Amino acid sequence: VQLQASGGGLVQAGDSLRLSCAASGRALATFSMAWFRQPPGKEREIVAVDNWRDGGSGYADSVKGRFIISRDNAKNTVYLQMARLKPEDTAVYYCAAKQWKDLSVGETMPQDVDYWGQGTLVTVSS
Repeated sequence: VQLQASGGGLVQAGDSLRLSCAASGRALATFSMAWFRQPPGKEREIVAVDNWRDGGSGYADSVKGRFIISRDNAKNTVYLQMARLKPEDTAVYYCAAKQWKDLSVGETMPQDVDYWGQGTLVTVSS
């Protein structure tokens, strides 16, 4: 499956932004999806997951209550709705996919996923 992330940009603190991850090649219905991010000079970290089996989702503590992951299987697209953005949310955001297995915010590492999008930069100014 090929993933194409988009929607990043420069916003001010407190603004909202929606990232999209469009998939091609395979239907996403059997993939668990995740958004990771990599702040400047830091390691890649998981932000949110949406699991294929039961549609359960999970969030990193740093974004809980502000970010929402969702998917539209008919459009083969996953979204990350981000609200009340903070400067510390500045990062390159990546969508990722793993087929037939659930993902967990507390356990999934970057090496655990099989497919990556190319990343989209989100910059939040104070």
